[in-house]
Amino acid sequence: MKKIIVFLLLAFSTNFYAQKSNFWDHVQYGGGFTLGFGSQTTIGISPSAIYNFDNGFALGAGVNYLYSEINDFTTNLYGASIISLYQTNFGVQFSGDLDYHFAKQTDFNSNNSVRTNFPALHLGIAYNQGSFAFGLRYDVLYDKNKSVFASPFSPVVRFYF
Repeated sequence: MKKIIVFLLLAFSTNFYAQKSNFWDHVQYGGGFTLGFGSQTTIGISPSAIYNFDNGFALGAGVNYLYSEINDFTTNLYGASIISLYQTNFGVQFSGDLDYHFAKQTDFNSNNSVRTNFPALHLGIAYNQGSFAFGLRYDVLYDKNKSVFASPFSPVVRFYF
């Protein structure tokens, strides 16, 4: 009986080790960034990691941070994302991102701050060339009374290595 248990433990540990090394072969790291200067300054970064399944689907998670300054207001926004991607054979990538944001807006003149948090569900389409994708996405949960964003539409700029 002891030999059978030892054999099973060795078999499972070898199988687990083989699956673990194969798992990392399907993982990609990357994310997106935002830069905007002019009447409004915007700087953002959103690192993420995805797992590529063999059928064109990918699933992952990410974090994000965005700093925005317009007129007398600044906004610091941070949050987390669950990312789903589907890559077609003809260069089009469909995406669905479930985000939850926490924001702090500060008025320079009065030094008053307002804190808010809100969800976002972005559905998007992008042109994908290698590890780089760009396109457009739409937030189906957009609420102009809660969101710090001016529009439910936003650009998609993604890269994964």
